[in-house]
Amino acid sequence: MTLTELRYVVTLARERHFGRAAERCHVSQPTLSVAVKKLEDELGIPLFERSKSSIRVTESGQRIIEQAQRVLDQVNVIKDMALDGKNQLNSPLKVGAIYTIGPYLFPHLLPELRRAAPDMPLYIEENYTASLRQKLRHSELDAIIIALPFEEPEVLTLPLYDEPFVVLLPAAHPLAKKEQLTAEELAKEQLLLLGPGHCFRDQVLESCPPLVETVTKRVDQGSPALVTEGSSLETIRHMVASGLGITVLPLSAATGMQYQEDILAVRPFAPPVPFRTVALAWRVTFPRPKAIDVLSLAASQCRVIEKAKSDTPNVTESA
Repeated sequence: MTLTELRYVVTLARERHFGRAAERCHVSQPTLSVAVKKLEDELGIPLFERSKSSIRVTESGQRIIEQAQRVLDQVNVIKDMALDGKNQLNSPLKVGAIYTIGPYLFPHLLPELRRAAPDMPLYIEENYTASLRQKLRHSELDAIIIALPFEEPEVLTLPLYDEPFVVLLPAAHPLAKKEQLTAEELAKEQLLLLGPGHCFRDQVLESCPPLVETVTKRVDQGSPALVTEGSSLETIRHMVASGLGITVLPLSAATGMQYQEDILAVRPFAPPVPFRTVALAWRVTFPRPKAIDVLSLAASQCRVIEKAKSDTPNVTESA
């Protein structure tokens, strides 16, 4: 059994295709196929079920491949230990963030990181929580920025900051005359939300229980009063600016673009204010703790939330 063979089976399990796995490993397909079969013969069990149209990991193979990934992670730890004194802030850091955080945090995070670690290249990616989870597990990303709760075996999480939710509405809307709004008031309005499957939609509904019954009732009745066609927060914000309804956004997204005062208004919730906790997650085996420390400190020091609060009257810290 060799580390190369372990790397081959981990990659094949990820790609589910011999050709793509061989390309990722920079070897020919026959070379990878022979190595995988050799490891299976040595272990005495099949790791993959093969057919003409697909490759599937066996139940026993899944456990072995998960352990192989841990071994490969530990190899990276050993390499780092062997290179004692190596600057952990020189190598690239691959960071992912969910779509409802990345566009509003990254523009503030990158300058902070550049000041703290000028020699550390940063590669960023925005994606859904489920995709980021998989990429973190497979070492395709070093750290991800997500909203809690987030649970994954052998992954550490560190809360960075709490971000309140606010209501975004047309400036001419009757509710814009109020200083604070309640979920009960929103439940009576034409509400714009992300479609099912978006984690922020779920966070809004969990934080604002009066909206759940309204959303369920309108969907069951096929009512057009609830619009869920928004594929992103930016799309929804433009829909509100066009007068199509009102919405709930994270504070950073609501204030991320300056509109004229007669187009959009941002109003806070009446207490208790719904909010989300933004957190950093990374594998427990990641061999560069100093890079994680710098990233978490930079993210915590970003003034994205503070600036958003200063731009929005009556917004206070979440409890």
